[in-house]
Amino acid sequence: MIHEQQQTPTGQGPAAAAGQARAAWHSVCPVEAIPRLGARRVERAGFAPVAVFRADDGAVFALVDRCPHKGGPLSQGIVFGRSVACPLHNWTIGLADGCAAAPDSGCTPRLDVRLENGMVQLDLAQFEPLPVASEAATGPGA
Repeated sequence: MIHEQQQTPTGQGPAAAAGQARAAWHSVCPVEAIPRLGARRVERAGFAPVAVFRADDGAVFALVDRCPHKGGPLSQGIVFGRSVACPLHNWTIGLADGCAAAPDSGCTPRLDVRLENGMVQLDLAQFEPLPVASEAATGPGA
């Protein structure tokens, strides 16, 4: 499992000037820490875990670590080509777009990823917050 490491500085490009959210690039691990045809899980407190995958050709992808079908941990699936097979029900999920292959349907959110000096970096602004349990569901009698 990969945990957060030191944050890298971010620039203010045209997207920031246009009022869009700025990327908050953050190094999570060296690319060599992810085996080819393998994955690593990145956790950040308060946010959904992210699976970072490395294809056989060395390309790196990042998806929220849950299958759109039943929420299976994609980081534990089998990576082949540019897809991952969910470990629960064998759905094929595309690494580039997070979408299930037909006849299945649904997508898991994908995150931008980049390699900088051999380090895998994710945009922290793209992490998906975990749902907050309502007080009614967590209060007495729940």
